[in-house]
Amino acid sequence: MEENLDPILERISKEDNMKKTGRVVNVNISDKKGIIKRPIGQGLFIEDYGLEGDAHAGKWHRQVSLLGIESIRKMEEMGIKDLKHGDFAENITTEGIVLHELPLGTRLKIGETIQEVTQIGKECHTGCAIAKQVGKCIMPKEGIFTRVIKGGLVKAGDKIEVL
Repeated sequence: MEENLDPILERISKEDNMKKTGRVVNVNISDKKGIIKRPIGQGLFIEDYGLEGDAHAGKWHRQVSLLGIESIRKMEEMGIKDLKHGDFAENITTEGIVLHELPLGTRLKIGETIQEVTQIGKECHTGCAIAKQVGKCIMPKEGIFTRVIKGGLVKAGDKIEVL
């Protein structure tokens, strides 16, 4: 009798991901919603608010957006070139953790902050400036959103730890 190993391998992959650490590649900001963010290297993340000065900050569940450099590389492999950090409107570009596999409620220590995963992916609105400028957007499938539990400074090179 042949056993289907897919569910077992998927569970092991998620368990491995829970033990991983990653790093911050860059911190990105914009003063308007729906546009590409610009890299700033570091930012102050305010408890229950988000990145200081960012258009998406506020008292809601999508205070901070994160996208892995691995997801951005997938877009490059599809032929979209010259992508930069922030092109998908992510506040934090990460490396080393498969973000979209983290369960809701997962807490991450990012730099001096603690953030909680509140949403995986999003519905992409019509006429999205990112999709128009970049060609396609990976954020709806592989980006995640967090809420800031403990504020502090986050900068490029900081460790990301799944708590």
